[in-house]
Amino acid sequence: MQKQVSLLAPVGSFESLQAAINSKADAVYFGVEQLNMRTRSSYPFSIKDLKQIKSICKKAGIRCYLTLNTVMYEHDMQLLRNILKETQKQKIDAVIASDFAVLELCRQMNIPVHISTQANISNLESVIFFSKYADVMVLARELTLVQVKKITDAIKRKKIKGPSGELVQIEIFIHGALCMAISGKCYLSLHAQNASANRGACVQNCRRAYEVTDKVSGEALVIENEYIMSPKDLCTIDILDQVIASGVAVLKIEGRTKGADYVQTVTNCYREAIEAVHYGTYNAHKIEQWKKQLATVYNRGFWEGYYLGRKMGEWTPHPGSAATEKKIYIGKGSKYYPKIGVGEFIIESGKLKTGDHIMITSTHCGMVKEKLNSLIVNGSEQTTAEKGDKITFPFATKVTASDKMYKIIADG
Repeated sequence: MQKQVSLLAPVGSFESLQAAINSKADAVYFGVEQLNMRTRSSYPFSIKDLKQIKSICKKAGIRCYLTLNTVMYEHDMQLLRNILKETQKQKIDAVIASDFAVLELCRQMNIPVHISTQANISNLESVIFFSKYADVMVLARELTLVQVKKITDAIKRKKIKGPSGELVQIEIFIHGALCMAISGKCYLSLHAQNASANRGACVQNCRRAYEVTDKVSGEALVIENEYIMSPKDLCTIDILDQVIASGVAVLKIEGRTKGADYVQTVTNCYREAIEAVHYGTYNAHKIEQWKKQLATVYNRGFWEGYYLGRKMGEWTPHPGSAATEKKIYIGKGSKYYPKIGVGEFIIESGKLKTGDHIMITSTHCGMVKEKLNSLIVNGSEQTTAEKGDKITFPFATKVTASDKMYKIIADG
């Protein structure tokens, strides 16, 4: 039986890291400081977090990859060297990059490299060129599966090997946000607000609502009620058998700015789907259930991207998330009673009642959903809990003040 492909999950916090582990990701990727493509929209890890990240991943038996995929300026070089020294010291499994300064420094320091999608690899000659630096390469997102398979077949036929001496492995994105620009290399944000997307500072002008105005009549036009620069999210769960058949080795989920609920839900769905393809149990019923689960977390609607040969994208009809579940912050962790396995949480906003569904996110549990079949409030059974109340219920992991509680509400 053919070896299963590897599943790579995004991580933007220690909660998301645990969520990825819960969902049996094979590897995770993350950024530190400001030299990654998510500096504006998330609070990145720091250099000193590398030791803890590596320790957690090693204990869980998964690999960890550091993204250093922005365009590097001269004033970034000292910070880059400092990051790479710590990367080398902590034995981070690989660096994801496209800037030649990063590639060359990693080569000199014997740090494994994966080529980022920012390099826009779209043909075999590019694979051959980058093979002197990397064993794994992320292809451009605009390729079809036919084009992908031609590249993976040629790698095997021509025995194209990376620095390790092993055949080059191809990685592609399978789920998450898409950019209107080729491989995400957009200049709209830079031109509009001097905030370069290629430096991780994108302000996402493309996601906003715009009107087209007739200069003669002054009439404002709406184009098919769509946000014509804002693509729907990539989702390949219903063509995953075809994706795997293209010969790729790594399947990558986008979403380092998303919460633990997104990481755990999406990673879990694709883990189940990969195994279903592997064992011959992949079918329409399972696909429908996975898509329902994927729709509960942040998304802008779904389409399969360019993999099946589409010439044009599908555009979102709304600016925000189309998730079928909303998460409303309710409170935080207060205390844990390990002998009886009970967690205590304090309500800081809103109210809860018996029968409500809640979600807990933490560094210990990742993400856990619970239904409040009964409600113990301030030590006695009640039907509701309000701001200032403390509630307790059985919980499997340690509870701390950094744990967050949300109420889940079905949208519509």
